[in-house]
Amino acid sequence: MLYKQGHIYIMSNTYRTTFYIGVTSDLNARIWQHINGEGSKFVKKYKLFDLVFYEYFERITDAIDREKQLKNWHHDWKVNLIISVNPEMKDLKSELE
Repeated sequence: MLYKQGHIYIMSNTYRTTFYIGVTSDLNARIWQHINGEGSKFVKKYKLFDLVFYEYFERITDAIDREKQLKNWHHDWKVNLIISVNPEMKDLKSELE
């Protein structure tokens, strides 16, 4: 049986003070939507245009479960997760191209 694949991702502002966690089956398209104001109103309001973290899942249902888990985490836990794979907390959008 084929499963729909998915990603969870974390967007942040320039100062890395606010985060948005999302899930999508098409990461490139979703990031484009956020950057162009077609994504979440929260992302637009707080200018969370930098992709600082993402994870791939073979099944979208696993990505949804992970998103729910991360949304319950404290801010510091999210920061630690991000710096575990992106120590400089740089914008990772260029990795997707």
